[in-house]
Amino acid sequence: MKRFLLQFFTWWNGQTLGTRFFTWRKGTKVGEDKNGNVYYQGDTFDNRPRRWVIYSGISDASAIPAGWHGWMHHRTDVSPAEDTYMPKEWELEHQLNPTGSSKAYRPKSLRTADACLDDKQYEAWTPNA
Repeated sequence: MKRFLLQFFTWWNGQTLGTRFFTWRKGTKVGEDKNGNVYYQGDTFDNRPRRWVIYSGISDASAIPAGWHGWMHHRTDVSPAEDTYMPKEWELEHQLNPTGSSKAYRPKSLRTADACLDDKQYEAWTPNA
């Protein structure tokens, strides 16, 4: 019941009921990435096939790896599931956008809450009374 309500009322948590129904009717599964995101292709629109992704968990565009991003935006017709691409030794592993998490970049002066106050680099704004 909880899953039904989440799909009915939220768009950011996986897929909605409308997306589930559309995928069931028109979608053909193309592949899945290591994050668990599932990619689909359906009817054509403006002479291009519709492509979409069902995220595993929170909908975050940074969760799509580079190869799948290129396929989603019609940069290539060959999906990474069909391709035999091997990354170069210097290429880094895809990472989610860490903004808003504990892994986000913070300048040295802001890494701790007290560092900013101790260094007197930050002064709170107060309106003129």
